[in-house]
Amino acid sequence: MAPSSKSPYDVDLFVIGAGSGGVRAARIAASYGARVMIAEEFRVGGTCVIRGCVPKKLLVYASRFSHDFEDAAGFGWTVSEASFSWSTLIANKDREIDRLEAAYVATLERWKVKIVRSRAVIEDAHTIRLANGDKVTADNILIATGGWPHMGPHIPGLEHAISSNEALHLPELPKRIVVQGGGYIAVEFACIFAGMGSEVTLVYRGENILRGFDDDVREHLRNEMQERGIKVLCGHTVTAIDKTGDEYVTHLSDDRKIACDKVLFAIGRRPNCMGIGMENLGIRCHEHGGIEVDEYSRTAVPNVYAVGDVTNRVNLTPVAIREGHAFADTVFGGKPTRVDHADVPTAVFSEPELGVIGLTEAQARETLDKVDVYKTSFRPMKATLSGRATRVFMKLLVDGVTGRVVGCHIAGPDAAELIQLIGIAVKMGATKADFDATMAVHPTMAEELVTMRDKAASYSRETAGKAAE
Repeated sequence: MAPSSKSPYDVDLFVIGAGSGGVRAARIAASYGARVMIAEEFRVGGTCVIRGCVPKKLLVYASRFSHDFEDAAGFGWTVSEASFSWSTLIANKDREIDRLEAAYVATLERWKVKIVRSRAVIEDAHTIRLANGDKVTADNILIATGGWPHMGPHIPGLEHAISSNEALHLPELPKRIVVQGGGYIAVEFACIFAGMGSEVTLVYRGENILRGFDDDVREHLRNEMQERGIKVLCGHTVTAIDKTGDEYVTHLSDDRKIACDKVLFAIGRRPNCMGIGMENLGIRCHEHGGIEVDEYSRTAVPNVYAVGDVTNRVNLTPVAIREGHAFADTVFGGKPTRVDHADVPTAVFSEPELGVIGLTEAQARETLDKVDVYKTSFRPMKATLSGRATRVFMKLLVDGVTGRVVGCHIAGPDAAELIQLIGIAVKMGATKADFDATMAVHPTMAEELVTMRDKAASYSRETAGKAAE
């Protein structure tokens, strides 16, 4: 439904933030005939394209070649001594990011979305002020400013720590690096640097890495990381950072000291909603810091919306894209659309890779009357000749009353690719019987998902739980 040409506003939609959610919303709104302007103070593409998912995944690929060279010997290949150039990798990565940004810009321009490379601040429900003082009026405003690295409480020497933003642009590969954090980003960068030959120490305040993931998966990945030479120190924090010449010394909460060449803090990201004028509208942030919105991404101000990480719902790029699309369908397409945030598949590009969807075992036991647990751990076929000490882990959680698969957790090669496909089955409500009825593809790692027959355990609300016989 195209907006009226008699609108008293300069544009029908003003989007603040040209990341994944904002770009999708702008493009779809424009396809419905809306006059759209989008403001971006840094680079078009946002966190994912410029300083997140995409450049990080390129570094993940680079880090895995060291393992491939080692594994090749068991298959008869003789690989001469390999050398690695960090500067070449970063230059090639930057070239690809430039290409992607240009593609995003071209898409917006093709749909006649006006791009304003400026900071934008909301003055009132229909007015946005740009950095040069110009003002733009809009019928609707969409906030899509994403998230920003959180460095934690101030400690002595905090200024010496870098975030994941700077980690993607280091002038040289650090020989020794201390990473503080235990979530996606910390774990991924620890594995990236270790794969490239750095001596890595991961420091995390919790009892184990990846809080919120299934406990079996957390323990499995931690063991695998340690097998690859990463020192994982849980129950600790960095309390101070000293700099002496080109060297840094991190002080830990147990009075231990670790010398290194770089200190990376990856302790989480916070919604990037400061300084954009929300206080001028009285828009609230919920208890987790994000902008509070309803099921249609509308804020307390009827014509102001927010999507993506700035709302702190499910902070993943595909979710932001879906929310942006749903917003445009709702407001400009005449098709009210809610986004279903349940059963969202996700991956951690660690080494080994993780792919998960649905409930953890703890969540399943807490919410379901009966839970059946199926799990397996095995040596992948490639490792039988390479000699690498690694194992694959897979786990299915099943509603013991309905038979529906309510959780799937995979740790192993290409887990991200597997969970995308498994996600379709889980989202459709597939049962364990459906999995069992699916013919296996042999020899593959994935065949284990349809051949697990013996329960590892069963739990019910009436019993504390019993091991399967």
